[in-house]
Amino acid sequence: MKSIYLTILYVVLGISYVSAQQGEKVKWYTPAEAQELASKAPRHILIDVYTDWCGWCKTMDANTFNNPTIAKYINENFYPVKFNAESKEPVTFAGHTFVNESTAPQSVHQLAAALLNGQMSYPSVAYLTGKLELIGPVPGYLTPAQIEPLLHYIVEEKYKENIQLADYQKNFVSKL
Repeated sequence: MKSIYLTILYVVLGISYVSAQQGEKVKWYTPAEAQELASKAPRHILIDVYTDWCGWCKTMDANTFNNPTIAKYINENFYPVKFNAESKEPVTFAGHTFVNESTAPQSVHQLAAALLNGQMSYPSVAYLTGKLELIGPVPGYLTPAQIEPLLHYIVEEKYKENIQLADYQKNFVSKL
């Protein structure tokens, strides 16, 4: 009987340990939800533009967006959106309705093209102001150490001060 209680205790402690190690996850919104939230309490919007077939997109999800420090910072400072660049559903965002006019596989949704300035590369993250103005897209896979200073740079609005990201990174102190 004692061994059963010990086994149950070990299982419960093990589950608690694993849960604690996983940490915070990014709370993803739809474009409509992010727009609505930003209209009530403005903050920057981060849109992860991905495709289902993109291996680096999956790696960025697993390694970067699932990093507890990065996820916590994103949740506290952005309205994060995950958007499939090949989605077939119409999306109304920033006063425009965007569609994917093609029925072909791997066709590009108009919103993805607009967010990435027509430079289709996956993964890419588009950053917008709380007023839905495009700050710019950043293409390619980024590790937690690469995205962390970029996130702070956007939130601190250093781009408005004409401070280059490379210069900002020289004095950035990581929390990773």
